[in-house]
Amino acid sequence: MKRLFIALAGLTLSASAFANSGHPLPFAFTPDTANLPSVQRGARDYMAYCSGCHSMKHLRYSRIAQDLGIPEDLVKKNLMFTTDKIGDHIISSMPVVQAQQWFGQAPPDLTVETRARGADWVYSYLNSFYVDESRPVGVNNLVLPGASMPHVLWELQGWQVKSEAKAEASHGEAHGTGLELAQPGKLSPEEYKKFTADLTNFMVYAAEPGRAQRVALGPKVILYLLVLTWLFYALKKEFWKDIH
Repeated sequence: MKRLFIALAGLTLSASAFANSGHPLPFAFTPDTANLPSVQRGARDYMAYCSGCHSMKHLRYSRIAQDLGIPEDLVKKNLMFTTDKIGDHIISSMPVVQAQQWFGQAPPDLTVETRARGADWVYSYLNSFYVDESRPVGVNNLVLPGASMPHVLWELQGWQVKSEAKAEASHGEAHGTGLELAQPGKLSPEEYKKFTADLTNFMVYAAEPGRAQRVALGPKVILYLLVLTWLFYALKKEFWKDIH
């Protein structure tokens, strides 16, 4: 029985805590979709750096405007690059056939990426690119070895290299991953982490737009059920007081 309990407990562990190699992910991330400024920045950054290749075909621009409190005219001006209709879904402009030729496969839709892999996985992936001249695009990734995606955020993060010694690099830190910053980018390591945190928060929101409302509603529902339970108990006592 004890072994069965341990086995079942193991099955409940999130698969997002491990990379494809089966090793623990280099970073842990706790999403905060209630942090509206962070999610707004993440939406801006997603459209600027990711939407050219990756669609979010299950999310509409109008939903972003409504949920994130962004006026529709600002969404049209700053976030919509492939359509002029606010009610459209977020669709990449990259042709699928050409994408398959360039990268070996079309870039995946990212609407539910954080639900499929976990926020830890996405955050770790964005922070784990390193120079690898043996790869066609010149980079590799600790979390997804052999990834065909180039490091599109290199200007912000800079270039990391894989080091056997997990010591601090001259311009950054090794993160305990064996990676060190060989060439700094426009952002400091801490600023880049905040950037990828905002981006991950937006992707968590996109995977479940109603999550923040659901989480906020949860305590109210529990309180309502507790009050209702007390009322039912009091009513039961009133009905049965003459019998007992």
